[in-house]
Amino acid sequence: MPDPFDTDYVNLTSPAVSHYVISPSDAADLPVRPRALYVNVGGSAVMQDASGESVSYELMAGSILPLRPNRVMASGTTAQLVAWY
Repeated sequence: MPDPFDTDYVNLTSPAVSHYVISPSDAADLPVRPRALYVNVGGSAVMQDASGESVSYELMAGSILPLRPNRVMASGTTAQLVAWY
């Protein structure tokens, strides 16, 4: 299908062009650092930033989070998240 926007510059304010379901891990960073997260199934999510700081969030299904975590921890995470990038 033709994409009239395929030559446009992609930045953090433009729509995401790819996505993947996040598999939480206490040991591995995300394969691609997202520009935002979508909450498929609500619950808790423990996210780690680039400095290694982890914070737990209580999330509602359907929420969009403007966060760019390096890692979503398995310990303490019950929500199902989708990464947009």
